[in-house]
Amino acid sequence: MMKNSESMGYDRGLTVFSPEGRLYQVEYALEAVKRGTLAIAMKGKDGAVLVVHKKIPSKLIDPSLIHKLFIVDKHIGVAISGLHADARILTDQARMQAAIFRLNYDEDPLIETLVRRICDLKQAYSQHAGVRPFGAALMFVGIDDKGPQVFTTSPSGTYFSWVARAIGSRGDETQQFIKDNYKDLLPLDELKVYAIQVLKKFVEDDLEEKSVEIGIISAADKNFKVLDAEERTALLDAAKPLES
Repeated sequence: MMKNSESMGYDRGLTVFSPEGRLYQVEYALEAVKRGTLAIAMKGKDGAVLVVHKKIPSKLIDPSLIHKLFIVDKHIGVAISGLHADARILTDQARMQAAIFRLNYDEDPLIETLVRRICDLKQAYSQHAGVRPFGAALMFVGIDDKGPQVFTTSPSGTYFSWVARAIGSRGDETQQFIKDNYKDLLPLDELKVYAIQVLKKFVEDDLEEKSVEIGIISAADKNFKVLDAEERTALLDAAKPLES
């Protein structure tokens, strides 16, 4: 990107559009997401799955305290990519909004309503001086009265509903692979193995139970569950490498 004296104001100013109609600080936040670890979400016939790669920066760090996947409500889970501190604040906001919805209406929060409220907050941080955009993307999965759902949120405040989505490092390549090989909605038992296979294909490190987090939700009980170490190991062993 050209850095002459005329463009530097657009580069540094959050509230000023460039002549091309771009907000550079929002684009930089999107780059922060692309540098995050790879996360994949897929929905199937009877549920949805989230798989996330965890990078352990040092062997002296306790990997059990590094989290990229969280429970927002009993029927909603979220994976994060980008700046972890920013994502933590957004996840806390999602939990708060879910609790407010449940308190006001005495029913499970609608996933799209929750996603929209988080994106309203993100959008507000893209237009006010003295703040910066959140450098994190959240990927929501869950089940509500519309069935299994997958949503992504962008630092710009936009959101989309997906059948399958990959974000983070090599997210574009992973998304293209999923698109090229997509057939039909799979049963949950097959879907969670396939999601791990795709993650293995695009993560350069050898995956082991401490470097991956897996969350699933089934239409049978509608409870989002984060798999424990034993369950993660079993899935990793079952996920044979995909053909190139």
